[in-house]
Order: sequence, then structure tokens, then C-alpha cells
Amino acid sequence: KLVHSSLAVLLSVGAVGAFVAPRSDISQLPVFRATAVDAIGFLESRQAATVDAVASAIPDIATKPGDTWAPGSFTIAGCPTSLDARDAPGPANIAWISSLNVESKQSSLTIFNGPLTDVPHLLSRCVVVNENTLSFDLDFRPRAYGAYETRQPDGTYPGPEVLGRQAFEFSGARREFDTKFGNEEVVSFMEATTGSFEGGGPSTIPTTEFDQLTRGPLAISIMMPLTETNLNAIASAREKAANYWLGWALDDFHGHRPGAPVNTQYVYDSKYKLNAYSALLAFYQGIYGPEDGAKLAAADSGPLDEAYVGGGS
Repeated sequence: KLVHSSLAVLLSVGAVGAFVAPRSDISQLPVFRATAVDAIGFLESRQAATVDAVASAIPDIATKPGDTWAPGSFTIAGCPTSLDARDAPGPANIAWISSLNVESKQSSLTIFNGPLTDVPHLLSRCVVVNENTLSFDLDFRPRAYGAYETRQPDGTYPGPEVLGRQAFEFSGARREFDTKFGNEEVVSFMEATTGSFEGGGPSTIPTTEFDQLTRGPLAISIMMPLTETNLNAIASAREKAANYWLGWALDDFHGHRPGAPVNTQYVYDSKYKLNAYSALLAFYQGIYGPEDGAKLAAADSGPLDEAYVGGGS
């Protein structure tokens, strides 16, 4: 809590108020008619402020020019697309930041951490479906395998009678995540977010095995009407989630000891990034078609061989 308190002070005194008092909501923006173009434009501006705030708090974050798509330089499904790509290969050890916007279609923020910490990866994505429906995904993705895809409808997991001694390894990973990150406060935030949307319900977008392997235990995946209330709720939830991530990233408590823990984390992260790419490829091809979906998945996932310190930049 001290970290979050200090963080709020830091951001409130700078020109980056992404994580303090909510800024103007979408109903106060000029000429807004709840169209897909204006909705994504609104989320894009809020997301840009969030990324700038993160970069202000972590000075060694730098732009990756070779992976950045400048506004107007690329199109996906005929829509202008931009991607603000960054990393921090130094002490902050952030392997990849992708702030992606597809006009009238999507606003998403993805953060992959390097192996020097166990801070969860962040996925924060809103996609417009059929012009008047929003699909929203928010997730803190664990850095150790907890067999989350085996969770039963009652919330329990298979024990040693099914998985043998590995059941204890998986339960230990889940317990560590719950203690450090998925605590009562964060669970309450995610539950409140889920209940804050008008007409919200589970997403009907098909998922794959790779989604199940990369998804965290608190993941939100919801579809809802495109309304001002829902857009404001999404924007606020995305900012608060980024605030949680930033607080963890700034806390030295989450750093690994040198040696074996770092190597183990690197091995897991390398496999995770490949699985995450495979999940994203199927998701984007379902929305944007085979060719554009593949192009966007490759760009949004970042270099798959740079999991260790965020690349050679």
C-alpha cells in the first residue's frame, strides 16, 4: 500500500495524471455519438496517457522504433493502425510494451515482463464487434505455471490423486500468485469491474487451448453494448489495472534472486510468449482475417526471442 500511495503522489505532481482522479468521461467530449470510431479514439487517448505515465515512473523505458507503427503508416482491415512499441532492457527489465490502436476496431495494451521479477504480465484489450458491441479482456497473467486451465466449475483443481506430485507444485504456484498479486483487494477490484457494465455477459468469441494456457485466474472476458457508461467503466478499469501493475513493477520485493530463479523464469517466459502469440494469432485472424490477423498478431506480440532482458536495443 505504501508503494501505491507513493505512486499516486508521483503521478499527481507530474503532467501524467493517468492513475489519480479520473479525467473527463466520454459524455463530456465534444460531438460524441457512441460510434465505433469515437469510442476507440476515446480509449486510445486514455491509453496513451497511461503509457506516458508508466514511462515517466520507469525512466529506462524506451521506444523501439523498428517495432513501432506510426499513425497512418499501416492499415488493418482497411483501418488506420498505430502501435507504440517500447521496452526497458535495463534494471526495470520490461521485455515488451505494446500500445495498439486500430481505428474503430480496437484499443489494447500488452506488457510482458523480463525474468528478473515475477510481476504478472498485463493484458488490457477492448475490441468493437459488429459496430455496436464491445468485447473487453483484462488479465494479470501469472509468471509460473499453476495449471489454471484445469480449474473445475466449483473452483477447485485436480489433486495428487490425478496429477501426482506435480499437483503440489501447481498449487504452490497458485498460492504464491494469490498471496503476492491476486489478493483480496485485487479480487474485489476485478469482481467490481465485472459487475460495472450495462448489459454485460460472457464473451462469445471462441477461445483456444493457448488461451487457456496463458489466461490468469482473475481474467475478465466480457461482451457488452457500446454505451457511454460502458466505455467510461472500461477506461477506468484499464487505468486502475495499469496502476496495480506499475505498483508491483516498482516494488523491489518482486525481484528474483540471481541465478536459478531467473533462469527458471526465463524458460517459462519463453514458452509463455509462444503460447500467447498462438492465442493472439487465432483471436486476430477471427476478427481481421487470415492475412491481416497474422500481421497484427506478429506486431502486437513483439520479438519472440527477446524474453530475457527485453531485447538488444
